[in-house]
Amino acid sequence: MTRSPANLAWAQIGFSIGKCVRTSSLLIQALEQYPDAFQPTTQGQAADISKEQQAIPETFPRHGHGSAGDGKGALDVQEALSILRKLEKPRKRPIRSVKPSGVTGTAVYYAKEAFNLLFMNGPPQEQPLVVQTSAQKLSPPLSKAVKLLERAAEERNPDAIHLLAEMNFYGNYTHPRNFAEAFRRFNDLANLTGNSSAQYMIGFMYGTGIGDAVERDQAKALLYHTFAALGGDVRSEMTVAFRHHAGIGTPRNCEEAAFYYKRVADKGIRYSRDGPPGGQALVREAYSLADVDGGVYGEGASVSSSGVNAIRGGPNSDTHAAFEDVLEYLDLMSRKGDLKATFSLGRLHYEGSRVLNRNLRKAKAYFMVVAKRYWARDGRIIAGNTSDIEKIAAKAAGYLGRMYFRGEGVDQNFEKASIWFKRGIANGDPLCQYSMGLMYLRGLGVPKDVIKASDYFREAADQDFASAQVRLGVLFLDQGDLQTAIRYFELATRHGHIEAYYHLAEMSNQGIGMGRSCGTATTYYKIVAEKAEPIHSPFLEANLAYDDGDKELALIDFMMAAEQGYEVSQANVAYLLDGEKSRISLDRLLPWTKESPSLIKSAALALVYWTRSAKQKNIDSMVKMGDYYLGGFGTDVDTEKAATCYQSAAETHQSALALWNLGWMHENGIGIEQDFHLAKRFYDQALEINSQEAYLPVTLSLLKLRARSFWNTITNGRVNSIRSEPEPKKEWSFSEWIHNFIEDEHPYYHDADDDLTDPQIHDPMHGGDDFYDEIDEGVIESLVILVLAAALAFLVYYRQVRQQNHRRTVEQQGNADRGPAPAAQQGQQQVPGQQPDGGFFPPPGDPNFNQWVAGGVGH
Repeated sequence: MTRSPANLAWAQIGFSIGKCVRTSSLLIQALEQYPDAFQPTTQGQAADISKEQQAIPETFPRHGHGSAGDGKGALDVQEALSILRKLEKPRKRPIRSVKPSGVTGTAVYYAKEAFNLLFMNGPPQEQPLVVQTSAQKLSPPLSKAVKLLERAAEERNPDAIHLLAEMNFYGNYTHPRNFAEAFRRFNDLANLTGNSSAQYMIGFMYGTGIGDAVERDQAKALLYHTFAALGGDVRSEMTVAFRHHAGIGTPRNCEEAAFYYKRVADKGIRYSRDGPPGGQALVREAYSLADVDGGVYGEGASVSSSGVNAIRGGPNSDTHAAFEDVLEYLDLMSRKGDLKATFSLGRLHYEGSRVLNRNLRKAKAYFMVVAKRYWARDGRIIAGNTSDIEKIAAKAAGYLGRMYFRGEGVDQNFEKASIWFKRGIANGDPLCQYSMGLMYLRGLGVPKDVIKASDYFREAADQDFASAQVRLGVLFLDQGDLQTAIRYFELATRHGHIEAYYHLAEMSNQGIGMGRSCGTATTYYKIVAEKAEPIHSPFLEANLAYDDGDKELALIDFMMAAEQGYEVSQANVAYLLDGEKSRISLDRLLPWTKESPSLIKSAALALVYWTRSAKQKNIDSMVKMGDYYLGGFGTDVDTEKAATCYQSAAETHQSALALWNLGWMHENGIGIEQDFHLAKRFYDQALEINSQEAYLPVTLSLLKLRARSFWNTITNGRVNSIRSEPEPKKEWSFSEWIHNFIEDEHPYYHDADDDLTDPQIHDPMHGGDDFYDEIDEGVIESLVILVLAAALAFLVYYRQVRQQNHRRTVEQQGNADRGPAPAAQQGQQQVPGQQPDGGFFPPPGDPNFNQWVAGGVGH
């Protein structure tokens, strides 16, 4: 069935506002505000939609300058843009140090950590999400630009309205934030042109209630996001998909979630395949802020930094070294001729990270140092190299060839790329094999040859190279070998390859090679969409703002990504909203100081994002939910919900803190039944999961618990006290018992063998026979049972004999009293050789008894 955008939109509207009380008024408002919501009416909107449909990763227009257009007020907008360009400051990512090194740096670091634990670890206080909007004096250039834009906005110029809205929302060009004014401007722009970006911003503000500009309304948020998504806004497509996937403001709908996630995934794959050969390099910008500080609860208490996830290392190891120290150490080893260190430096500079910007020039220099140690200028292999140098040189050749192949840091040159690839292939490097196969597949610098390409892909795939596995899967898919294609795609998903997930999503969604599964397809589409960060997510801007210390701007950007369904961003938003209130406030110590309102204070909103993060399997977020319900932060106190959250986190067997909390609740009877024995069990489990960091708190808790349990026992308290756990015994079936009895090597046999080898046995003065004293008690019990059984059988037999003799005596006496029977009757009753007493054998004293004993002589 083909979907009609208009029909889908109205279906979404009716479905979304069905849960809203003001259904009629909201529908009328939608009809009045968006009569042409599905077709762009301005050149600016058409350009905006075309860019998003082509999935071109542009920086979001908060820092962009837009286009003045050709309508009224265009000259004012152009003049304002020329002024604003001079006010904009370039922003570069600072290099962050995860943990300082040295005596002084370490002392300062741990002093800061102690201060945070003592004074900055309290729960957030509920305050509205509003910033101070008092009049702030603008600089003369900024004031002139704002006046020009306001004059153009009065003439209904959409670009001027858009610039004013974003300046008030983001605080661009040092303009003060005013969310109420921003909402008014976005609303005017949406009513004027049906602009999808404006609709997205209105939906975002309704969904979060940020700035207290509007009341939170999830139905309206879904409505505006749906309009924007159908207008081509990829950010709203992500948001609508996640809301249908998680059931936010609407019942969960797998088909709708798959539909919107597929739209984003299609754009993400187009962007990934675009650019240089091999596709765009998708650099991951989604980082967890809490993990940098050791987790939500700090290092050792959070799941991300405790138990199996804890970073272990001795006092002389570099486990806890700062990144700058690692770079310095690698550089030192490289100068000493260590090729592994040299190659590692090249790879770090080539790939980059959050704490190190990419530097292709340095990367190429390091790779060349490694290559020159193995190959001469004419390509001849230098003699005397070991196998380790051979492997490292092959990897360096792969990266050098890739840089020439893709034109990264050097001019694109397929010929030089082929030379380096062939050198690496001679030593079996999978990157070189895959890249050479790609050149033959597309005919880049070499004749096009699919057969040779597949051979190279297979060699690289055999070494578990994900990109080669995907290429092989596509080739098998084109040939109709679906199962082999699926197998290669699944192998590549272990390395997180975006195209592998996309192909599996398409096959699962259409039921090709497997049964159709909407849930599986939605999950794969969601992974693909979230990997395509550059086309819709503001993580780069958020990280830059956070590193610059602008936490309010970072919060806004993280909230946008959180609304799109990123779990890491949901946790970041909750973490920012959670950790900014001191347990001992400076306002109490310094009464004359007044704290200005801030965005980063809202316990209710923090609970919302802790909940969304927990639903996406974040265990620390689940524990935080329990803390909020237990303490009544942002909600009413609900100890039962708190216990449920802790229990859900404890079932994963990863959070020692959740288990400790359950033990504490059982010990004190808060939310659940008071039970000292169960409390001890949970404390013990917490210690089993995290035996190092949890040792001290669990030990102290157990000491207190045992004291309370002892007092409860001697005073006959009603609480279940601590008791010894019975050892579990396995119930064996009869066949298992027989098998184990036969297979068991009985201990008394081994004891006898040990006695034979005991030197004391050969001692001539050795007295006593201890062998029989060491017979297993089980054997004696078996002998006793056999004797008792034999005695019982004898008693039964003896009783039967007594009964037979008694019966014979009674019959003989009866016959004697009646006299001899008639002959006819005797002929009928007697059997030849049978005596009148009815016995076959003559009794003692009978004249025939001796003859019977002698063998019947005389018969």
